[in-house]
Amino acid sequence: MKVNRETKRLYVGGLSQNISEADLQNQFSRFGEVSDVEIITRKDDQGNPQKVFAYINISVAEADLKKCMSVLNKTKWKGGTLQIQLAKESFLHRRIQIIKT
Repeated sequence: MKVNRETKRLYVGGLSQNISEADLQNQFSRFGEVSDVEIITRKDDQGNPQKVFAYINISVAEADLKKCMSVLNKTKWKGGTLQIQLAKESFLHRRIQIIKT
């Protein structure tokens, strides 16, 4: 039986400041094929990092997505507590789709 995979965009919050794209790629690739990782660091007025989060594009079967979210959500990892949820499609990706049509 062939497993139906879809590309999903995940929001991953609660990351530590020293997290890398490779760290996230390794952590999430056991659930599906990671195609893109975007790490975002929000800073305060003095330029100090306040919030680190990421968006991950992953090609994943529905069952593996549920497993990923139940296994990793609210777990402590590399100095942070992960908060994982489905994200909205990126603005850039939506824009490219509109241009193609």
